[in-house]
Amino acid sequence: MLGIDLDRLEQLMIDQYGRNIDYMRISVTDRCNLRCRYCMPAKGIECVNHEDILTYEEIVMTAKAAAKLGIRKIKITGGEPLVRKGIAGLVGMLKNIPGIQEVTMTTNGVLLKDMVTDLQKAGLDGINISLDTTNREKFKKLTGFDKLEEVQQGITEAAGAGIKTKLNCVPIKDFNEEELTVIAAYTNNNIEVRFIELMPIGLGRQFKLIPYGNVKEKLEAVYGTGRPDREKHGNGPAVYYRFNRLKGSVGFIAAMSNEFCGSCSRIRLTAQGDLKLCLHYKEGISLKPYLRNQITGEKLKNLMEEAIYQKPAHHCFHVNTNENVEQRNMVQIGG
Repeated sequence: MLGIDLDRLEQLMIDQYGRNIDYMRISVTDRCNLRCRYCMPAKGIECVNHEDILTYEEIVMTAKAAAKLGIRKIKITGGEPLVRKGIAGLVGMLKNIPGIQEVTMTTNGVLLKDMVTDLQKAGLDGINISLDTTNREKFKKLTGFDKLEEVQQGITEAAGAGIKTKLNCVPIKDFNEEELTVIAAYTNNNIEVRFIELMPIGLGRQFKLIPYGNVKEKLEAVYGTGRPDREKHGNGPAVYYRFNRLKGSVGFIAAMSNEFCGSCSRIRLTAQGDLKLCLHYKEGISLKPYLRNQITGEKLKNLMEEAIYQKPAHHCFHVNTNENVEQRNMVQIGG
């Protein structure tokens, strides 16, 4: 049989374009303790009632169905996932699902310092922390809160505990251009840094992105030539480089400059139970009504399989259209 694992083949979720879908981002809340200007209005949003958010049991049931389809990696997101009570317990439940190989989390880091131990004990495999500026006043202006010190403490605690730690930075024109080289230097502390192009979702439309090529040039001016790093660093589409005068790798996620839809392997589950197949489009399927009407695990798996198979070929951010385009802010979708 040429060494082919037939059982493994049966567990692959292949969409209509031949992509292997093995990664699900799960939002556990639409609430957040910051007000990042490209993500949420300064006055916040009208949060949905708690009973309209998926319970942990419903999330786990969905994740079990996803695992049977071939989902192997889960990222817990929000809003801000650490504001939801018992989040470490959910990490543990997801880690115990047969077939799930990795559970990671993305956070703004404000509450992280005091939760690292519990997350580590629960088996969290990695954590991505948002850090767009190291300037206290700029941080307050961008997020609405004077919480930079707490975030930096969280970064230190996570990395010190041995949890695989990554920083996510969104380069924004006329805001943090001069700090990108400072943030890149975190790689010298055994922390990966990723620069993520701003996407025109919700409030993000009012800001101007800095193309990844420009960011790379800024880093090269300080740290020397960037050489492609072929080592696999995670689940996402980041392209990594090593620079002469930096110890670690720097990643670039360039959804706008270099569309990577042809290799997209992810789906998203919103806090309200919407299975989103592409960040750009409104279309998807609401799983919550089925979950709350005692659907069986097998029927849920079949329902998700049919939906995922229809995942769109690519986003259309470069096309000036409002047809079927997602209008919600990122905090409502899941970061």
